[in-house]
Amino acid sequence: MPELPEVEALSAFLSERLTGRVIARVQPVAISALKTYDPPVTALEGRTVGPVTRHGKFLDIEAGGLHLVVHLARAGWLRWKESLPAEPPRPGGRNPLALRVRLEGEAGDGFDLTEAGTKKGLAVYVVQDAAEVPGVARLGPDPLDPSFTLDAFAALLHGERRRLKGVLRDQAVLAGVGNAYSDEVLHAARMSPYKPASSLTEDETARLHEALGATLRDAVERSRGLAAGELKAEKKLGLRVHGRAGLPCPVCGDTVREVSFADSSLQYCPTCQTGGKPLADRRMSRLLK
Repeated sequence: MPELPEVEALSAFLSERLTGRVIARVQPVAISALKTYDPPVTALEGRTVGPVTRHGKFLDIEAGGLHLVVHLARAGWLRWKESLPAEPPRPGGRNPLALRVRLEGEAGDGFDLTEAGTKKGLAVYVVQDAAEVPGVARLGPDPLDPSFTLDAFAALLHGERRRLKGVLRDQAVLAGVGNAYSDEVLHAARMSPYKPASSLTEDETARLHEALGATLRDAVERSRGLAAGELKAEKKLGLRVHGRAGLPCPVCGDTVREVSFADSSLQYCPTCQTGGKPLADRRMSRLLK
């Protein structure tokens, strides 16, 4: 799933290519991806694109007073095309295409929104204000905002009884951090994903705040200037523990472990994060009984 660093890079990538351009055609293919109907997506046609920004994991493309807001979900992606096919896209079958946006000009350039797999979560909104999108309205503070100080972070954690992994992933608490970067932040902070947020000392809170900012800023910097098609590979290369179960930890050499859940998993290093003790994997425990 694209998270804050990748969506930040996508917004910069699109800003360079869309700002000042006129939208010629908007062609919806997967109707399930459209979460609003008034105004219709075709209302974007003929409008000039303004700023492209980010709200957590949401992309926000402003065009003539309207906002095309996109959440890529687990398997969605944006694919830039220097020359889009002249024929209209056809829905149905195994076509991953959800929406096509064509720009005015002889080149016929633009972008496709695609989504792999059968479980669909890609969401597209056309609104007059991005705050009209429920997911945007409920977002917590952005970890890269200058106002996100240590005191602000400590206030968010105060009285929070959940485990750190769940707190970091909660978009109402922090905007933009998902499964991958929460693993990376906790590894950098040398903390167990199961540690209760309310149990952190002042020093631990400061360490986690520093790890959060440093991890995300580093990922954003690595993605800066990359084309949309290169961002997934760059994200994978930069990860230290997430998605690396069974491989050596790049810090201490211990084997990275995994805990599986119904629809996701987390990865961690026992030596760096849990005092050398493996965390209980309830799914595996049930299988072994």
